[in-house]
Amino acid sequence: MDIGRVGIWTGVLDSVPSAEAQRLARQLEEMGFPTLWIPETIGRDPFVTATLLLSATKTLKVATGIANIYARDALTMANTQRSLEEAFPGRFLLGLGVSHSHLVDRVRHHDYSKPYSKMVQYLDDMDNALFMAVGPSERPATVLAALGPKMLKLSADKADGAHPYFVPVDHTAMARETLGADPILAPEQMVVLDTDRERGLQTARNGMAVYLRAPNYVNNLKRFGFTDDDMDNGGSEKLVDAIVAVGDVKTAVDRVEQHFAAGASHVCVQVLGEDLRSVPASGWRELAAGLGSL
Repeated sequence: MDIGRVGIWTGVLDSVPSAEAQRLARQLEEMGFPTLWIPETIGRDPFVTATLLLSATKTLKVATGIANIYARDALTMANTQRSLEEAFPGRFLLGLGVSHSHLVDRVRHHDYSKPYSKMVQYLDDMDNALFMAVGPSERPATVLAALGPKMLKLSADKADGAHPYFVPVDHTAMARETLGADPILAPEQMVVLDTDRERGLQTARNGMAVYLRAPNYVNNLKRFGFTDDDMDNGGSEKLVDAIVAVGDVKTAVDRVEQHFAAGASHVCVQVLGEDLRSVPASGWRELAAGLGSL
């Protein structure tokens, strides 16, 4: 599946009415971004949103980053994916993940005790799902939210690649080595477009804070030499600079190029605004203008 080189990752569409989300998707398409990545947490159903966004655009691809496997059974997930592929051929990429213990155990009231084993069985069940409708007989392209070596290897063996989130460039190099040459590797990259260094760092920390409370992300960062001290107060300056490209558009483009040099096949950029609900439309436009060389 061709998702292009640089896409946009954003969770802000839940903060606007659906009609406005469709308008923003059309704007991103007009700016030249090939793919829009949307999350699933406790907001709108991502497949309803994906359908609305795909219906409102002509060429834009929509990817889930990620759809939670605990939110629906494997047959429902497989057949929703097939339904979108039939309606919008080649324009929907399913990103699947195990999410986080607090969102699964406490919010959804499921059992998060064996997330890796759950994903293995889930993918098998998706492959074996019955589909009695017009559409593809086999599962379309799928990527997994993968951080550690086991999930990355599973992404290569039983899916079409990986979508790592909240990772430094060093992780991209490790992920490519683990995946091998062919699978999709689409890391997310946060950016803050602000040349006021202190203000930009604070915006970055505001955006990072929620993720530094999630053990999956914290444990992954420790694989790359970060410590508990780096996690305090929204992140040390060293950690912020590893996770968020803070500065002008060239700073953002340079970071994207570093991911490509490390082995990424696609980078989905998340432009951080003043808060997690601010629509960074001007930042998207600035970024689009600066990405001509890529």
